Amino acid sequence: MAELSWGRRFLVCPPEHFGVLYEINPWMRHEVTVDPDEAHRQWDGLVAALRQAGAEVEVLPAHPEVPDLVFTANAGIVNGRQFVPSHFRFPERQGETPINAAWFAEQGFTVDRLPEHLDHEGAGDALPFTPAGGGTVLVSGYSFRSDAAASGALGDLLGCPVRPVQLVDERLYHLDLTFCPLDDRRALCAPLGWDRYGRTVIEALVPEPLWLEDEEALAFTANSVVVGTTILMPHVPSRVGRQLEAWGFTPVEVPIGEFLKAGGGCRCLTLALDVVLTPAVDPTTA
Repeated sequence: MAELSWGRRFLVCPPEHFGVLYEINPWMRHEVTVDPDEAHRQWDGLVAALRQAGAEVEVLPAHPEVPDLVFTANAGIVNGRQFVPSHFRFPERQGETPINAAWFAEQGFTVDRLPEHLDHEGAGDALPFTPAGGGTVLVSGYSFRSDAAASGALGDLLGCPVRPVQLVDERLYHLDLTFCPLDDRRALCAPLGWDRYGRTVIEALVPEPLWLEDEEALAFTANSVVVGTTILMPHVPSRVGRQLEAWGFTPVEVPIGEFLKAGGGCRCLTLALDVVLTPAVDPTTA
């Protein structure tokens, strides 16, 4: 197996202003209270685990007006030194876009924007998979937070094949709750979240999927961060852990329960900064 070519450098944002202050997914409830001290401890634990696994970490400063800025996976999509910022569907999160775009511009990235009429929520709804001997394909989720038509626009901007997958379970409202590439052959996959065609897309793309059972998917098992052969996971079901270890991975459970209250796991709290999308023929349509 060949390890992922990305996942050694991440952007994170401290939970200085994090809280469940509105409801825009089934996990968020106004009556839920976030313990700010525990959220800080859990975030610090995730950052420490990233560094222990060998990853570099960049920090985006928090802003009081946007409590979900902590979920940096939704900042946008990185392709080398190119950055495509998200267009958020919900007004509660739209204030994040100028903050994220400004940070990337300051770091020397070229900022290319989607057409204003298209919604897409960044790496939360788009993850690359590069099969052995093939080119990179960007899998893009749509339905609850992103538009199907954004896939074509992303393909034009990024120069990479994009395969849209419809999300069908509102509890798994982003692609990164259903799909986690592990290497050039394997991925954590939650079919509960996709329609039949979406599963066909993944089956054609991923040679050895680890299919998650429904309860595993709803425990955010796929919302994990891969650093080489280390997998940082909000929950490690025993069945999944055994299979990952048999494949040569080291699963590490990282408690992030305060962030689960807002519907976000380990992947949601990170954005890989070292992704390079290699233009190539899409093997699922070749």
